[in-house]
Amino acid sequence: MIDPEKFQRISKRIDSYRNQMIELQTALTAIPAVGPENGGDGELLKAKFLKQHLMKLGFNNFRHYDAKDNRVSSGVRPNFVTTIEGVNKSGFTWIITHLDIVPPGELKLWSHDPYDAYAKDGYIFGRGVEDNQQDMVASIFAAKAIIDEGLTTANSINLAFVSDEETSSNMGLYYMMDSTDRLFNHDDLIVVPDSGNPEGSLIEVAEKSMLWLYFKTKGKQCHGSNPQLGNNAFVAASHLVTKLGKLKKLFPKSDPLFDPPESTFEPTKKEANVGNINTIPGEDVFCMDCRVLPDYDLQDVMLSIQKIVHEIENKFKVQIEISTAQYVQSAKPTSPDAQVVKALAQAIQSVYNIETFAGGVGAGTVASYIRKKNYPVAVWSKTNQTAHQPDENCPIDNILGNAKVFAHLFLQY
Repeated sequence: MIDPEKFQRISKRIDSYRNQMIELQTALTAIPAVGPENGGDGELLKAKFLKQHLMKLGFNNFRHYDAKDNRVSSGVRPNFVTTIEGVNKSGFTWIITHLDIVPPGELKLWSHDPYDAYAKDGYIFGRGVEDNQQDMVASIFAAKAIIDEGLTTANSINLAFVSDEETSSNMGLYYMMDSTDRLFNHDDLIVVPDSGNPEGSLIEVAEKSMLWLYFKTKGKQCHGSNPQLGNNAFVAASHLVTKLGKLKKLFPKSDPLFDPPESTFEPTKKEANVGNINTIPGEDVFCMDCRVLPDYDLQDVMLSIQKIVHEIENKFKVQIEISTAQYVQSAKPTSPDAQVVKALAQAIQSVYNIETFAGGVGAGTVASYIRKKNYPVAVWSKTNQTAHQPDENCPIDNILGNAKVFAHLFLQY
């Protein structure tokens, strides 16, 4: 149990930060932090601004875990942690959010410049405002409320800000965990606020395995009026897309823990081939996003995909190269009885007055790697679920409410 009077003070303090939260969201959105795989120059400018802002807000204890990456102009992908010491200097409550965002996509689908965030009708609009700035800002002001009220929590508080979440996390949390002997303690409460539902009732304890693939089909380019002189890679690739639909039947299991309950195999990105209409393409590239139930081994999925690819190669006399962008075999789920799940449930009940449930998702978060290292971790957010969409947005009340949930966690331990 926590002291109701202290929590009331903290909640009132958080409400007073409303305008500061909007201002920070706007400032963060104006600094695009797109990884090199998505055509960007990384997260360093955003990280530098954020650290300077945190110092102005009263945070003064920082540790850095920067990863070297020669694909970005700075040469580094920034990761850092700020700590507010509690009575227990070796026990921590963690909130982990990510600095990077995805590109805006088709600009014509946006109502406004995606990097010029604005507030309207109780919402903030802009790329990154929900994914993951909503809870980044919420975690910051939850901790600031503890500082400003002059409280000392039982556990220390760690806020982590990581790079590279949207692509692989190899330069982000994975690097942090692998570059130090022990980033976490097994008694720590670790929360990743990067997935959830609009009600705030879902505490995610399991994730599907994730497999992202590139398929490069090689035929022979020729003039469009003489197709017999070439070999249309686009046609072969199109047949491959259709044949890969068999994967749903080959891996048909369903698990009600997840939403959706089955594995998904979706063609996604399509790269441009030839630049003119009257040329038969000799090369074609498309991608596939597979989210696979933990019951299945990704090696078995890959074997089935390779078999389908060989069939298309033989039928159309083409060569098809498969390359992997992400290959993450799911870890053992966090127990619904884990302390972090119970603590979150208590905090959510107190703030939002709703009953929670433990479930699984197809979306990948950094929690998957934490689970692989056998640390209990919970993923939670009350989210509007507009991530990666045009006109991405988040309710301002979600930032305030989620901040109170995090503050409740801080006061529990």
